[in-house]
Amino acid sequence: MKSKFFLFLIVLVANSVLGQEMTSKADKYFYSYAYEDAIREYQKQMQEGKLITNYQLLNLADSYFKTGDYVKASKIYLDINKNDTIMSSNRFNQMLQSLSRTSDTERVKALFESKSNVLASELIENVEFNYRLLEEDTDLSSGFFVFSVNGNSEYADFSPSFYNDKLLFSSARKSKSKKTYGSSGESYLDIYVADRKNSGAIANARSFEGIPDSPYHKSTPFYLASSGAIYYILSNTEGKNLAFDEKGKNALAIGMAYDNGFFRFILKDLSTSFYYPYFDEKTERLYFSANFEDSYGGTDLYYVLTNNGQVMSEPINLGPRINTSGNEIAPYLFDNTLYFSSDVFYGLGGMDIYRSKVQRNGSFSIPVNLGKGINTKYDEFGFIISQEEDGFLGYFSSNRPGGRGHDDIYGFKVDEKPGLRTLIFAGEVTASRYDTPTKDVRIELTDVNGELLKETYTNEDGFYQMEIPYTDIVTLSVTKNGYSTFTETYNPKGLSELQKAPLNVNLVAIEDMVRKKEGKTVLELNNFFFATGKTNVTPDIAAELDKVVDAVNKFPKIRLGIETYTDSRGASSSNKRLSQKRAEAIKMYLVQNGVPEKNISYTEGFGEEKIINNCTDGVYCLDFLHKQNLRTLFVVENYENMAQGAN
Repeated sequence: MKSKFFLFLIVLVANSVLGQEMTSKADKYFYSYAYEDAIREYQKQMQEGKLITNYQLLNLADSYFKTGDYVKASKIYLDINKNDTIMSSNRFNQMLQSLSRTSDTERVKALFESKSNVLASELIENVEFNYRLLEEDTDLSSGFFVFSVNGNSEYADFSPSFYNDKLLFSSARKSKSKKTYGSSGESYLDIYVADRKNSGAIANARSFEGIPDSPYHKSTPFYLASSGAIYYILSNTEGKNLAFDEKGKNALAIGMAYDNGFFRFILKDLSTSFYYPYFDEKTERLYFSANFEDSYGGTDLYYVLTNNGQVMSEPINLGPRINTSGNEIAPYLFDNTLYFSSDVFYGLGGMDIYRSKVQRNGSFSIPVNLGKGINTKYDEFGFIISQEEDGFLGYFSSNRPGGRGHDDIYGFKVDEKPGLRTLIFAGEVTASRYDTPTKDVRIELTDVNGELLKETYTNEDGFYQMEIPYTDIVTLSVTKNGYSTFTETYNPKGLSELQKAPLNVNLVAIEDMVRKKEGKTVLELNNFFFATGKTNVTPDIAAELDKVVDAVNKFPKIRLGIETYTDSRGASSSNKRLSQKRAEAIKMYLVQNGVPEKNISYTEGFGEEKIINNCTDGVYCLDFLHKQNLRTLFVVENYENMAQGAN
């Protein structure tokens, strides 16, 4: 069965049918959220041979889904999915959810892949990543110690929020100040406060008096300690009565209150409900859940920019990396990580809690399921966390068996930040001498056996981001045609450091490392000279040869020819032999310092055969003119291919 609060979020109780077309008694029950009654009436309608449309069949499937009969729900969803195009993305998700509870994973994957051509690439990547992570990880507990708190009641208790040394939460428990509504007989939601002990236990739960009273819904509080403001949702009202839009819908608004009694509406629309406010003080963004027209499924996560409590922007959707064909609720930011809940089909069941790291450019990493240590096949939501002296303490809500009410609040303790272990590689790739951000650079991750783990390409801003399940040894390769190659292998210590800061890489364009000389394309180096009649590599010569070693490391496929020349002084034959020995000495140094022999196409000493000035035999020249003929060239034989693409 779905969490009572989750159903409340998706189908807010109102005294209308929200503008839906009703053609039967069954429809009236369905749009009033009396799902068991709707099932009975739809079945009766079919038994009597009355026409039932595909829209009504989907209502019946939804009713089965809401009441936990996933076998019957999936059968109807599948039949309509084959023959009609009216399946929304949210119902497609519910179909896959139903199948995931009643069928094998491979069937779910196959149905999902059948729609891959119309699905967001981010969703496809999220699905593949989380399936792999949950299948491969051998320690799904993630170190969680989960405990039930004593303050739960027989009614729905959920949405915990830190309030100094206390805990705020929402409850449907009965109260003299609250009316009851609908067929549930439960009270309109109210906000409660409880004392919080060092152990994480709570005690002395009582109504919270810190915000204006209302006989209708007040729920999902978030307390901002720096200002004393409390953000929460409340029913739209006119005076003492509920306010409805032109279709008869009553929605939820987000309000903000202070201890001194000041109150203002932050987000209010009679036709749109807002849920689960969270205010990020660093960015002055107010995050929340809602179902607008640009939703990717059911409810999505959004934010608005604010300034001193005033909304300064339209709602901004967090995008397809976070929002899915399912429902996303309950955003919470902690230590540069977004935690939220989603009922997307690839989770463990129902609403699961996920975490996604906020990247340097404001984007999000792949949402990662927190695993079986905290998630179950039931609903988990309303996650909050804080750092304590001995680790991390937090709370969440769940309708798992064993609780006192429909939804209960649970606490947890964990030694490290929660979530299945992953590795995030992110940063910027620049190129050439001016550190220009470079797009379309290929980033590869391989394992200890050289098997490809993942690959991506930098975007227009030179930014890349990849996430993989944790492994001890990873090699990162950065390549682009015509540019140098960066390759580095990381062990556990190096991988740990990489998670703390972006990995920025600067590449070198091959054209920036060469120049034209004597009609050839050669590496650009400073001139160096052997001692007269000598072939030994001195430290000054080694400094320049090390640049050649570096060039080969940057361009592993480069092919070099080593050419050495002498001046005309001395016998021609002696100069020829001397220059050849110098070329071979250079090659030996390069090979000894890591240059593969395959990168050296040839070595040739030309002696005085190619004098570049007039200082030939018998011509008097000053020393500096003779010295112009003493030179070594590193000819790049495959420059054209490298510049055009073959790195």
